[in-house]
Amino acid sequence: MGKWSAFPHPGEFDLDAAEVRRQWAVLHAGDAEPLPTDEGVLQAWTHYHRGEFQKAVEVGLQAGGAGVTAANKATCIYATYLEKKEKAKLDLFLEAAQRAQAQALREPHNATAWYLHGYALGRYSQGISVARALAQGLGGTVKESLERAMKLRPRLADAHIALGAFHAEVIDKVGALIGGMTYGAKKETGLKLFQEALRLNPHSAIALIEYANGLVMLEGESRLADATALYEQAAAIRPVDATERLNVALAQAELQE
Repeated sequence: MGKWSAFPHPGEFDLDAAEVRRQWAVLHAGDAEPLPTDEGVLQAWTHYHRGEFQKAVEVGLQAGGAGVTAANKATCIYATYLEKKEKAKLDLFLEAAQRAQAQALREPHNATAWYLHGYALGRYSQGISVARALAQGLGGTVKESLERAMKLRPRLADAHIALGAFHAEVIDKVGALIGGMTYGAKKETGLKLFQEALRLNPHSAIALIEYANGLVMLEGESRLADATALYEQAAAIRPVDATERLNVALAQAELQE
């Protein structure tokens, strides 16, 4: 593992393990991940919330068990927002997907493992183009893993977001007819998933952003004003950790374009 790019807002989230433990319910409103009992795992999550993503991976993998979850999430967030080289980004998504799949097979009731498998493969699919990913058969795998995560943990808001994005991306790329018949993608399902994610986690910047994107993909330019309003809500959120800071910055940058 080469040296990763640093979080661009150092010191903004100077949390220690005790603070992460106290704020756990807020910090993990999106994934409803259980509070770890292992101190090594908690330390991995502390690095994650501070924006020390590479350290989170190192400490998480060393801790093992639930630490792998922290490592996989840190890998995905780093690849999504901070890795500049496209090949390196795709390699990181595949790496996280493979680790998450192995974890899910070892622990079939681990909802976050299934979610991160679907999320990482979904991001990889966006990177190589959704159409190409569908042709390779990745769409069904993404959908199955995310649906399994939601079934295991119905309050996993982030899985609702990712699955809503799946429905939106497929319909946007191949159309409603083929998307529905071939991949089980439906406009109504996608919209309901975004809405449920926001019900579960109403202060989520990424839920607002993805819902905005999904509205335009699923219903067209007539929803641009609504999408802009959602971006404005996301841009105004006060972030609780490094990942949300990156999400808010994304919304702010999109509004400036």
